[in-house]
Amino acid sequence: MTLAHVSDLHLDGGARAEERAVRVLDRLRSMPGPFDALLVTGDIADHGTEPEYEAAARLLADFPAPVLCLPGNHDVRGPYRKVLLGEPASDTPVNRLHRVGPLAVLMLDVTVPGRDEGHLAGETAAWVRTTIRDALPPGTPVALALHQPPVALGRGLVDSIMLDNADEFAALISEHPGIVAVFGGHTHSATVTTFADRPLALGPGVTSTLRLDWETGTDEWGEVIDRTAPPGYAVHVLELQAESPDDPVGLVAPAAGTRLTTHFRTCG
Repeated sequence: MTLAHVSDLHLDGGARAEERAVRVLDRLRSMPGPFDALLVTGDIADHGTEPEYEAAARLLADFPAPVLCLPGNHDVRGPYRKVLLGEPASDTPVNRLHRVGPLAVLMLDVTVPGRDEGHLAGETAAWVRTTIRDALPPGTPVALALHQPPVALGRGLVDSIMLDNADEFAALISEHPGIVAVFGGHTHSATVTTFADRPLALGPGVTSTLRLDWETGTDEWGEVIDRTAPPGYAVHVLELQAESPDDPVGLVAPAAGTRLTTHFRTCG
């Protein structure tokens, strides 16, 4: 399976943010592909206003694959729901299940209204457990996506606004051997690592790039955020490998039979 991944568009009504988003999405549209889905891991809008989401809906329209979105800390659930989902405005978490071929993708809302750090709420954790138990056939491979990731990058400013209960998230993942990968955003940094013995891939920022400790010695956001770096995106290749002749697509223990390969690109 091939998943395109963009994050942190921060559409703000200005020409700069929109031009960078258009550049990335046009690049993805121009590829022969095909992609199985496009993941959009939050901070779609910069201020969470309806006009910003209307711009996002226009830019994402007619993408040649299902578009799977989740909110980030700059997003606002009410306008997000109204414009992007066509639902009544509500402040409850925007959690969604999507089926992409044999894969189940759970898009998690770990945002905390009014705050930059993320938190896995009990309501969302319960939704993950119930969804995997009741809505999916046994052995279905599952990918989780969220905005604020559960790992530190070694940069004081951004590390202070990650997921604040990563241990609970790790425990949740450990309960389910069918979880094969975790995807995130928020850090404006193309990053791959592991978490809870699963691969974790964070998409680069479309609107800007994060400088890390070896690139700058300051703790000022104005120096940490590089607005001149080209916008980036990721492409994830997820191989569900057979474990045995009786398990032709690796569904008995999906995490053990899966390989995730991530490619990062920029649009100069």
